Amino acid sequence: MQDRHETAWDVVVVGSGNAAMSAGLAALERGASVLMIEKAEPDLAGGNTAYTAGAMRFVYQGNDDLIPLLADPEDPRLPRTDFGAYTAQTFESDLLGFNDGRPLSREQRILIDESGAALRWLSTQGVKFEPIYARQSFEKDGRFVFWGGLTLATHDEGFGLARAELEAFTKAGGEIRYGCPATGLIVEAGRVVGVETPQGAFRAKAVILACGGFESNPELRTRFIGAGWDKARVRGTPHNRGDGLEMALALGAKPHGFYGGCHATPMDLHTPDYGNLDLPHGERKHYRKICYFLGLMLNANGERFVDEGKNFRNYTYAQFGRSIMEQPGHVAWQIFDVKVDHLLYSEYRFHDAHFVEADTLDGLLDKLDGIDRAAAKRTIADFNAAVDDTVPFDPTVKDGRGTKGLPLPKSNWAQAIETGPFKAYPVTGGITFTYGGVEVGEGGGVKREDGSEIPGLYACGEMVGGVFFNGYPGGSGLTSGVVFGRRAGYGAAAAARRA
Repeated sequence: MQDRHETAWDVVVVGSGNAAMSAGLAALERGASVLMIEKAEPDLAGGNTAYTAGAMRFVYQGNDDLIPLLADPEDPRLPRTDFGAYTAQTFESDLLGFNDGRPLSREQRILIDESGAALRWLSTQGVKFEPIYARQSFEKDGRFVFWGGLTLATHDEGFGLARAELEAFTKAGGEIRYGCPATGLIVEAGRVVGVETPQGAFRAKAVILACGGFESNPELRTRFIGAGWDKARVRGTPHNRGDGLEMALALGAKPHGFYGGCHATPMDLHTPDYGNLDLPHGERKHYRKICYFLGLMLNANGERFVDEGKNFRNYTYAQFGRSIMEQPGHVAWQIFDVKVDHLLYSEYRFHDAHFVEADTLDGLLDKLDGIDRAAAKRTIADFNAAVDDTVPFDPTVKDGRGTKGLPLPKSNWAQAIETGPFKAYPVTGGITFTYGGVEVGEGGGVKREDGSEIPGLYACGEMVGGVFFNGYPGGSGLTSGVVFGRRAGYGAAAAARRA
């Protein structure tokens, strides 16, 4: 291979996750030569993308918008499938529900407006999707009914998405180098003209930072999110330590977004950091535990602390991990009875899932180390007495089967915890990605405090602040990576033509 260390590429992309790949594909589409550099070796490449379920949330009007995106448009289940619609207005409402009273941000408006086009564009790059029958639909009256506005994911989930995007990138002429972290930006006359790496300097007409947030850095988590966050399990890659963010800020980039916010998911208490690197990529995500809506979550004081049935889990899982981190010892227990055992996701039957089981509630509580057993027993008894069993249980909709008279209600899917055998899963908070970043312009250029852009520097993915605040509707993160990655790729390619 020709050594191009001192030969200028049009665009160098730092990172190799979904946002980076979208940026690289977009730049290649506009005729730029693109080099991607990745800190990890191939087995850990792909950033957080490889840890996700590969699902993407986007605006669509019905089945006809989705079928052209499918890898198998002849799937025999499709005639019996109701995907519903997910409108721009619904997406807006969903995002506002996590903004803590903030109006819709500019970045959120871009995400909504470009989500459908971005997914169709990614499909033209060779990335195809399949309906999420197992996790986002229930069979009802012979039909598959999808819920929560999230319908499609890539085959083999996030690992499959990373693999498909890498294949598309290299097929389009992109080059990637592994084990090659960016250690600094090369700046000449106020313009970014390349990156420093242990493999040498790579000069470029534009550089795109797509190398994640700071979720893998305990010091930065504590500084920006708060005390105790150094104890959070890291759900994704060990390599997102905020390197790109610190490089951009050192050049005068404007900090943007909510630095105190993060995507934090309920995780198995005994999760190794990074989802256990000894496991194949496809298994590392199974440590998450997000079926709490079918049961109860109790803290060490034996108390409930969230409305488990507030909304579909798509809208609460990225918040409830944070709620667990705020509990004594950063721990909680998810408790289920046998009525819902068949509805629990496969991650609850994962070979390394940790749980206790007993035929009686007293026997179960005796096995929960560290919990106030007497208080937990009262909490469950009070909950059972408050369940409105006149309303049918229906997991395909927000069924309104809630509780009456409790200070903290369960609004939907409430069923008494009364039929053994019972199971309890110990959980903690697992951080996936951070929300604080930098501000970018229309073409993805990194902005300074005065609103001007740093010449030659672009950003996308977790590097972009202002997209999320106090949580997000599931699948929005990957879509944001495509939307802002495509913008940055187009912007960097245009800058390279002008240089």
